[in-house]
Amino acid sequence: MLKTIVIGSCVSVQGLLEKTFPDGRISVRVGQRIFIGRPA
Repeated sequence: MLKTIVIGSCVSVQGLLEKTFPDGRISVRVGQRIFIGRPA
């Protein structure tokens, strides 16, 4: 499932959902990289 996250104040990343964290953040995979941020 594709998800969009916000990293910082103005950077968005869209990728495949990897994991959800108890504090509300999620991680998404883009190729080999994993990014963690808040859902957009």
